[in-house]
Amino acid sequence: MNRSAALPIVLICLGSVWFLKSTSLLPNTATLLSLLLAAAGVLLFVVDGFNKSTLVTSPLLIYAGGAIYLYDAVGLRPSHLLSFGMILTGLLMLLARSEHVPERSRRFRLPSRDGEQ
Repeated sequence: MNRSAALPIVLICLGSVWFLKSTSLLPNTATLLSLLLAAAGVLLFVVDGFNKSTLVTSPLLIYAGGAIYLYDAVGLRPSHLLSFGMILTGLLMLLARSEHVPERSRRFRLPSRDGEQ
């Protein structure tokens, strides 16, 4: 009989978060979300490398983390953060169109339903 380890893992994760929160070792939710988004952007760039996809998504994840932190800690208005985010997105999308930026590698693409790779 093969049992799933999902329940013990969920209990360990929830207990750890509860312990860190009750001992005030865990930062507030906005700071934690900011750090996680920025770390996801850096990790995506490290794992997938420099290509057309990561040129846009990685900096935007990092910016989203920074924008959440600036909104929560500094109190910048959402309209300022969103408008700058739109400008940044447009610039990154234009840069990604360059022929000097390589295409995304095939190793991370999901196979299509036809079975083509």
